[in-house]
Amino acid sequence: MKVSSIAQTLVGSEIIKIAGEVNEMKAKGIAIANLTIGDFDPKLFPIPQELQDYIIEAYEDHQTNYPTGDGVLALRQSVAKFITDRQGLNYDEKTEILISGGSRPLIYATYLALIDAGDKVVYPAPSWNNNHYVHLLGAHGIAVATLPDNNFMPTAADLKPFVKGATLLALCSPLNPTGTMFSAEGLKEICEMVLAENQSRRTDEKPLYILYDQIYSQLTFGDHKHIDPVTLVPEIRDYTIFIDGSSKCFAATGVRVGWGFGPANVISKMKAIVGHMGAWAPKPEQVASAKFLQNTIAVNNFLKDFKKEVKNSLDTLYHCISELKNEGFAVDAIEPMGAIYLTIKLDYVGKTTPQGELLDTPAKLNFYIIKEANLALVPFSAFGTEDMCWYRASVGACSAEEIKSKIPNLKKVLNSLR
Repeated sequence: MKVSSIAQTLVGSEIIKIAGEVNEMKAKGIAIANLTIGDFDPKLFPIPQELQDYIIEAYEDHQTNYPTGDGVLALRQSVAKFITDRQGLNYDEKTEILISGGSRPLIYATYLALIDAGDKVVYPAPSWNNNHYVHLLGAHGIAVATLPDNNFMPTAADLKPFVKGATLLALCSPLNPTGTMFSAEGLKEICEMVLAENQSRRTDEKPLYILYDQIYSQLTFGDHKHIDPVTLVPEIRDYTIFIDGSSKCFAATGVRVGWGFGPANVISKMKAIVGHMGAWAPKPEQVASAKFLQNTIAVNNFLKDFKKEVKNSLDTLYHCISELKNEGFAVDAIEPMGAIYLTIKLDYVGKTTPQGELLDTPAKLNFYIIKEANLALVPFSAFGTEDMCWYRASVGACSAEEIKSKIPNLKKVLNSLR
């Protein structure tokens, strides 16, 4: 049977493939420290109690019909206040804010609203899913390699050779998959570069837009603070579409409430696209989220405790990897900055197992570690780069104790490779 060329050539998710391996082993009763999926174990990280209560209340109040196309007004008002309080940004709840079923439909709607087949899209590598969105639209994607020396964050110098004629620059901070963040200076230079590029274009040309995914904006640690393009360079406002939501900062991935905000002319087109997809967040969850965001005390108390627990798991893994490095293992890690991810280096690709198997790809090394050490990571090859050494570890589904318990296994496996 014939299918579309896009369907025929669409590459499946490497993360889902890894998850399948992990689930098969779990079904056999094997205890796996699953550091793969960017999700939360609700037993470790439940959603805020107040949010849960508000959701139940909304269902009991029979708030189960269609929501309005751009989202329940009360939620758009709460989001407007939330981003003003948290970031000092002012966006109109009637024309510049859009609600959807999580942040993914908003990212896809941004692409659909701005990109035609053949348009140039620039994004850093590694990054999450941009390569797949580019493929779905038949765009010309340019994955700009980044370096561990700059925490895998792109610089203006990295991006500048590729922005001429581009329509979209897709950025994310804190970054999935690395958990690292832009510096104010670094992001400001990128924004000024985009502004200069737009000022050089003819009026009949599409501008260069920034898609700024800040879904992890509330999950930052220590001295690391979230920053955004419009705060740094207010003139970039008309060219910036923000992606955000409750999925990560409130451990509410299954609640499916995301919000985007940006220039009204783009948001209005995204509203129509989301409507045609039917990708609305469920109305009860929208009504509940509106109430929860207004409950500043509950929000602050949850974030305080939640961030402490996430940071504890990240720090535990970071210190374990650092100890292995100090013992002479060919490993490394980048200090946790934000999100739920740790960037880990395992410089063992090309090694051979005791059984004589050559681990000549990051994926092969990863599957071997899963089977022998019962520790599951995701290679950066799943995020649009062919880097041979670096992996993402997500701590949302593992406790610090689970993580620590698997390190002796990892040490044994790495010691056995030749």
